[in-house]
Amino acid sequence: MRNTILFGGENRERLVSVASTQAIAATLPDADLWFWGSDGIVSSCDRNVLMQHSRPFETELPVSGEPLGPIETAIERAAREQRVLVLGMHGGMAENGDLAALCEKHGARFTGSGSKASKLAFDKLATKETVAKAGVSTPPTLTLEKAASSLGTYGKLVAKPIADGSSYGLFFVEKQEELAELEEAAQKEAYLIEPFIKGVEATCGVLEHGGKLIALPPVEIRPADGVFDYAAKYLSPKTNELCPSTFDEHVNISLQEMALKAHSSVGARGYSRSDFIITANGPIFLEINTLPGLTKSSLFPKALAAHGMSFGEFLQGQIELSSSRSA
Repeated sequence: MRNTILFGGENRERLVSVASTQAIAATLPDADLWFWGSDGIVSSCDRNVLMQHSRPFETELPVSGEPLGPIETAIERAAREQRVLVLGMHGGMAENGDLAALCEKHGARFTGSGSKASKLAFDKLATKETVAKAGVSTPPTLTLEKAASSLGTYGKLVAKPIADGSSYGLFFVEKQEELAELEEAAQKEAYLIEPFIKGVEATCGVLEHGGKLIALPPVEIRPADGVFDYAAKYLSPKTNELCPSTFDEHVNISLQEMALKAHSSVGARGYSRSDFIITANGPIFLEINTLPGLTKSSLFPKALAAHGMSFGEFLQGQIELSSSRSA
C-alpha cells in the first residue's frame, strides 16, 4: 500500500484543507501528495510548494505538478495502484459522502467515515434528529416562517448553513430588521435556525484506535470576541483553546459520553469531533464533524496531545484502519 494525501477540493474549506495537509505531510514525509484544484482537476503536488505556502488560510495554493484528471479518474488510479488515500480534506464532497461513495464504488481505501455516515453527519438537521434519539441534548429547531416570533421569544437567534463547515455563513439575529439578512441567505442555501444558547463553547473528539472507541479530553473554547467563527478559529491569536478544559469533571464526562453517542449514532468511523455549548443545565450538542481540521492550530490535534497520543501515531492508526477493511 502507498500512502497518498488527497487534499484541496472545490468547496470553501479547501484553504483549511491545505493547512491540514501541511501538518499531515510533515508527519508522513514519504506520502505522495495529490491536490484537488478548484477547477476540478487533481494534480500531483510538489512537497516544497506545499510546505512553503505561508498563508494557507488566506491564499490559494498554486498548482505545481502533473495533472491526473478529474476526481473519479484519480480515485480509479488510487484503487488500481493500491494506494491508501489519507484525506486531508474538509467540507463539500469530502464530508457530504460523495467522495466516500466514489472510493467505495472503485474499491479505493481511504481514511475517515463511509458514504452513508458522511452524508448523514453533513446534514446538521438530520444529525440533530439522529443524535437526539440516542439521548443527546440538542437545541430546538426553528422555522424561517416563525423566525420573527421566535426572535421575540428567545431574544437572539443563530443561523448556519445546514451543509457547511468551519463556521462559513454563520450569523446571529438580534433585531427584527436583521431578519431580512436571514431570509436572503436562506434563499441561496438551506439554513438551520436555532435559539442562541448562552454558554461556553466546547468540543470533544472521538477516536477509533486498537479496536476501541476512545473519547478524547474535551477542549474548552474561549474566543476573544465571544464568536468562534472562521477568523477566530484560524486567524486570531487571541482565541483561547484549553485542553485539558477547566470544566468540572462531571461536565467533561458528559461531553465524552455525548460525543461517543453522536459518533456511533451517525455511524462515523476512524475519528470525529462533536461541538457543544456548556449551559447551566449541562452540554448541548451542536454538530459533528467527520473530517475535523488537522492543522497545527486545530482542536483535534490538541485533544490527541492531551490524551498522550502523537499526531504520527494517530495517522498511522487511521491508515492501518483503512487498510484492514474493505472500502
